[in-house]
Order: sequence, then structure tokens, then C-alpha cells
Amino acid sequence: MATAAKTPTKAKAAAKAAPSKPSKAKKPETGTRTIQVDELSRVEGEGALFVRVKDGVIKDCKFKIVEPPRFFEAFLKGRSYLEVPDITARICGICPMAYLMGAQQAMEDALGITITQPIRDLRRIMYCGEWIESHVLHAAMLHAPDFLGLDDALQLAATNKAVVEKALRLKKLGNDLLEVVGGGRAIHPINTRVGGFYKVPTKKALRGMMDELKWGIEASIDLAKLFGTFTFPDFEYDYHCVALHHPDEYAIVEGDVISNRGIHIPVREFHEVFQESHVAHSTALRGSSRGDNEPYLAGPNARYNLNYKQLSKLAKQTAKEIGLGEIVNNPFKSILVRMVETVYACEEALRLIKAYEEPDVAYVEGRPRASEGFGMTEAPRGVCYHSYKLDSEGRVLKAVISSPTAQNQPQIERDLHGVVERSLDLDDEALKQRCELTIRNYDPCISCSAHFLTLTMVRE
Repeated sequence: MATAAKTPTKAKAAAKAAPSKPSKAKKPETGTRTIQVDELSRVEGEGALFVRVKDGVIKDCKFKIVEPPRFFEAFLKGRSYLEVPDITARICGICPMAYLMGAQQAMEDALGITITQPIRDLRRIMYCGEWIESHVLHAAMLHAPDFLGLDDALQLAATNKAVVEKALRLKKLGNDLLEVVGGGRAIHPINTRVGGFYKVPTKKALRGMMDELKWGIEASIDLAKLFGTFTFPDFEYDYHCVALHHPDEYAIVEGDVISNRGIHIPVREFHEVFQESHVAHSTALRGSSRGDNEPYLAGPNARYNLNYKQLSKLAKQTAKEIGLGEIVNNPFKSILVRMVETVYACEEALRLIKAYEEPDVAYVEGRPRASEGFGMTEAPRGVCYHSYKLDSEGRVLKAVISSPTAQNQPQIERDLHGVVERSLDLDDEALKQRCELTIRNYDPCISCSAHFLTLTMVRE
């Protein structure tokens, strides 16, 4: 099995930052200790971390996401329902399908459009492509270097070129699926529309992906087994997991909203049960349950925990071989769950392509009317919610979009609190790395920003 060598300094820090066994008893820490991380910057915004500890007890822990205003909901007002999916796709360059398809579903719900099975299957193939490219990018290129004590994927390439080459080929496979169905563009596909597609792909074009998908299944299993050899910090949390659930398949493109606390609601009731709010230390919206104002978890671990039984036999076998049970409450093992989902996505795309027949109709037409519609899909990082209110001409009166990042922010902060609390015996550099690793458990955007963390430690 391939492994990546550690650089001496980083390897030492990583080993210290990721203990698998409880630390030995030590004298209680006294005095005040302040951990401050400023200007966590990245594609989708900026963030910071502030922790104050007094006599060994965390008195303040704030994870600040200081996203600049983007005004998407505001400038969608007055736009035609036909324009909205292409505009919202620009919210993210990593997972544009989550925004594009969520908006399409909401518009179809508002206009009373029922899409055909071939259109639904093509959308699921595209989404499999997005999961593959996003999961592999995050797991192999952004997250794996943490567990190996490396600075980044460039150091990983220097120490184990084959792993990076395999990851890049897998990512290209995901992009190729998006391009074949999406009109030649993996980022912000241009071939989709409300009701279906402008032009459906040929059977020949899709079947040309089959050999690479067969390779992709084996390659993703190889990476999963490699990542399964990592040492993971000893931290678990009793999460309130929230994800889509479909009775017939592992939910990706549609379903009801369920949780491990007994919630089972249609998508249109999502904001009746969950809410978004602002806090003084962050400009970003933050998700929570309306009943208790508590955080919840969306994303790979939540999906896995709630829908494990609907994974394929091979995906379950892979999970077992890398040490995962049916429930994963260690957030650091999200890297493994992402690779299990990558195995599943390759298999699912292959299954759908084998059965694909070119439909006679590329899209289902709808007639504008005064109405309201709702949509939700499973973005790689978690559920992505859309709702729109339209006037009689199909122009947007109101738009609400809840991104996975916003929904997970309070839980990220709670994880950081718990992880820091258990890691106070670490020195400044090791603790900084532990905080970065914790953030990267969640989201490619936030994870990348954590790569640019600068830690200021003030000891009094």
C-alpha cells in the first residue's frame, strides 16, 4: 500500500496534533491563555478563531466566518424563473450543481412541472460527477496532507506522486461526467434548464465513460484504504444529523428531510423546523433547529449515518475494510466517508449509464404562474435549500438559499470547542494544526481557508 513520507518537522507536529490515545495526567493549567486566529481567508469569504482559556477551562470560543455580502437573493428579484438556475450556479465553482439543481427543482415545484425519468437519471449522473470531483479534491488534495504532516498536495506529490496522479485522474473523471451531460463545461454547466436539458447527450458519448468509471471504482477504493491507515484524533460527538432521505436510493438529488432526532418532513417545511440567524461575531448566516436553537450536522457523515443501508454492497464493504461502522461520530473520519461516497458515486453513474436510452423529449415545458416552490439536493458538503416566490409572469418576488456552509457553521464552532478542550496540552503550533484539521473536516471552502490560518497565542 502506498504511503507518503513525512517531513521531520511536520511529521513531529502531526504526531503531536493527532494523538489516538488519551494524554497522560498532568498538572491543571492555570492562568489565562488566548488563542487567536485572524483573517482566515478563502474563495467564499474570510474567517477567524478566538479562544480564551482560564485555569484550564474554555471561557470563550468563537469561529468567525466574515463572508463579504454577495447579494444573490437580492439581485434575483425581478429575474425570470428561467434565468435563476444559471445565476445561482455562480455561487460556487466547486459544487455549482447544488445551486443549479436546487433552483431548477424549486422552479419546477412552483410551476407544477414533473420531469421524466430519463431527465432525472441524467441529473443524477451529473451529481455523481460533482460528488466525485469535489470529494476527491477535498479528501486527497486538501485534507489528506494534514494526516501525513505535510503542508499541502505539492509536498504529497513530492513524496508520493502516484497518489496525487490517481486523485487528479479521479477528479478529471468527475469533471468529464459533468462535461458530457452539461454541455462541455464542468464548472457552471450550460446545458441544463428548468424542466430538463437543452440537448440530451448521446448514448455513445455517455457509454464512452464506462471504462473510466470502472477504473474509478477501483481507484477510489485504493485511496479509501490508504486514508484508512491514518491516525485520527480521539474525538466523537453526539451529532444531530440532518440529510435527505429517499425510499428507493441513497439520496442525492431529492428526498424528504430527516434527522436522527425523529424529524421527517417534506423539503417545503425545512424552514419551519430549521432556521438561520446572525450573531455579533460573524456576518455569515448560521443554521440551527428552531425548537432548541441548537446546531445540527449536514454533509457526508450525516448522510452516511442516516442512509447507510442504501449504500451499495461494495461501498459498505469498503467502509467495513477501512474500519467504519454504520454510524460515524468522529468528524475527522469524514475523509473516509467521502471516499466511500466516491466509490458509490462511480458505481451509481456506471449503473445509470448502462441503462441510459436517449429520450425523445429533452425538457418539460412549464407555464408561469403566481406561486411558490421549494428545492433541495445533497451538495458534497450537505443539504442545499432553495425557495422562491414568483409572480404571475414567473418573475422572482422572493428568494431564500441556505448553503451547507452556513448550516454547518455553529456545529464547526462546537467541534472546535470540544477539540480545543481536549487538546490544551498541545503547544501553540500543534494546537493551531489541530484547529485547522477540525475546520477541514467540514467543507472544501472553509477547509481551504484554514490552510491560510495564522495563529496568535497570548499567554498571560
